[in-house]
Amino acid sequence: MAESIDVWFGTGTSRGGLSQGIYHARFDTNSGKLSRVGLAAEAENPGFLTLHPTKEILYSTGGPQGSGTVSAFRIVTGNDGSTLEFMNSQQVGDGSATHLSTDHEGKVLLTAQYGGGSTAIFPLADDGSIQPRAQLVKHEGGSGVVPGRQESSHAHWAGVSPDNRFAFVPDLGLDKVVIWKLELEKPGISPHGFGICPPGGGPRHMKFHPNGDVIYVLNELALTVTAFHYDAAAGTMTPFQTIETISEEAKAKEVFNSASEIRVHPNGKFVYTANRGNDTVTAFRVDPTTYELSFIDRVPVRGGHPRNFNLDPTAKWLLAAGRDSHTVAIFSVDDESGVLTFTGDIAMVPSPICVLFGRGE
Repeated sequence: MAESIDVWFGTGTSRGGLSQGIYHARFDTNSGKLSRVGLAAEAENPGFLTLHPTKEILYSTGGPQGSGTVSAFRIVTGNDGSTLEFMNSQQVGDGSATHLSTDHEGKVLLTAQYGGGSTAIFPLADDGSIQPRAQLVKHEGGSGVVPGRQESSHAHWAGVSPDNRFAFVPDLGLDKVVIWKLELEKPGISPHGFGICPPGGGPRHMKFHPNGDVIYVLNELALTVTAFHYDAAAGTMTPFQTIETISEEAKAKEVFNSASEIRVHPNGKFVYTANRGNDTVTAFRVDPTTYELSFIDRVPVRGGHPRNFNLDPTAKWLLAAGRDSHTVAIFSVDDESGVLTFTGDIAMVPSPICVLFGRGE
């Protein structure tokens, strides 16, 4: 029997714009087919989404009370599918959050502020609602390597280590991954160290390898991936490879080029990245001994400006969101070769910039 799971789409919205908030569909993990996409909750600029690790709660940047907030929604499943019931919002206090995530126990919500250049932490109540911000820490400086982009801090992603001891925030302006010591009971964050990316790289997003000992950081400005060995006990990152996501020849064909998202296949054999301008997804093979990446293939996303994509929980399918084309294209994933194949199916979603799968049934 086919398993049908929720898939949620965060969007780039503005008052009077094309999108009205967070959208929802059901995804068949056997056939790779999406149901009709519908509006799940009205919200302003709900760009990035995440789930509570154990509760049926979805969190978004922005929300019904404005783009300078983070919001919690209860996932309500009925005969007509899943909908979102607004729980509450909290003010970020340093512009708008660009990215958010919870820790693995669901005790805190972390946010990264691109414009403000900061990391914030919010306690989560027992019911999963967001409590007032506990702490906001500004990042200091800027590498200055790329004019107009790196004069100051631009925090772009927030996540935690597999053991829940450290928080990581890639900072495009600093050319560093900021590493925080994470305290869950207070809660709070304190300076711990940095992962150093290539000058002018512009680190944007990162993901851990399933073994927990390797981190892959996507560099937005240079369109490269830097691989790091991770010492879990010490909470330190040591780079060992940087590889391009598109060639210099391919870059030269576009006026604009920018890397956006990175994902690691759960079998640990493959890494995927998205390239805006070139409008493609690049597939890499992971060496099972060295964990270095090698190029497999690069496929067009059949859309414009792929700011985000995601693998479904079975990792048999990849959904690529085209923000400017208002599309989500579906690809099959070969778990032996890592090759992506376009299925021919494209769904229409207003300004999609985040693809988030539910946990299934």
